[in-house]
Amino acid sequence: MPTDPPAWLHVHPEVASALASGRPVVALESTVITHGLPEPVNLELARRLEGEVRAAGAVPATVAVIDGRVCLGVTTDELERLALSRSLWKISRRDLGAAMAQRATGGTTVAATMIAAHAGGVQVFATGGIGGVHRGSPSDVSADLPELARTPVVVVCAGAKAILDLPRTLEWLETFGVPVLGWGTDEFPAFFTRGSGLPVSVRVGDAAQAAALIRTHWGMGLRSGVLVCVPCPEEVAVPAEAVEAVLRTALQQAEAEGVRGKHVTPFLLSRLADLTAGGTLRANLALLRNNARVAADLARAFA
Repeated sequence: MPTDPPAWLHVHPEVASALASGRPVVALESTVITHGLPEPVNLELARRLEGEVRAAGAVPATVAVIDGRVCLGVTTDELERLALSRSLWKISRRDLGAAMAQRATGGTTVAATMIAAHAGGVQVFATGGIGGVHRGSPSDVSADLPELARTPVVVVCAGAKAILDLPRTLEWLETFGVPVLGWGTDEFPAFFTRGSGLPVSVRVGDAAQAAALIRTHWGMGLRSGVLVCVPCPEEVAVPAEAVEAVLRTALQQAEAEGVRGKHVTPFLLSRLADLTAGGTLRANLALLRNNARVAADLARAFA
């Protein structure tokens, strides 16, 4: 863990103080605020996630790029700006340099958030679902996956987004040596759905067990990230067959409207929310809050 952050990283004073004193810190991504949810749900969720982390005994560090500064932790005003501004960048690994040089403002993806967290010495990061291999396009691989293969950060998630090719995504993770831990489950979660029928690499029962496994992995010099996969809360989870039924319709609409690249995921998530009368949105919000709590427990175990 670095003692001093790199010059390009702006660390919020509260986060810097927590890191200096060895208190637990949880990184949070910001594309869910800038591109993943509608107003005003996005701002309410952003505040709620930081509150969940605090309530569980850790310090939140929302990652974003503000006027060309890569920020590990943002102010209240900056959080509102991310939620309410228009035409913000969606920033992954390839975009960080350009965003800094052009003094842009935007939300960071899983990949970019991992980079900032690791650079600042934050070991645990909470998100919703990771990106992966796209259905029908096995060569279309999210930048989240190679980042997991090379950046040693714990990523707490609800598996991969259900709109993806989950078997190929898991195969990719296995090939590149990324441990996939199931939080109280033997199955890889499918975001809105609690299970996918696909196995995780190992099941863990609590934060202490997970932290011990992760320390051992890194202690051997295996410097990949580690996925901790937490099933969506049962009371709001959407059955797999219901997601698949509406997903087929949403995919057809995306194809008909020519939606491509980075616009596909937000388009599909929005259409799924509409087609399930808000069911997938409720599940998304609940799993994000749940993941933040689990991440705080893990950060405390590491601290």
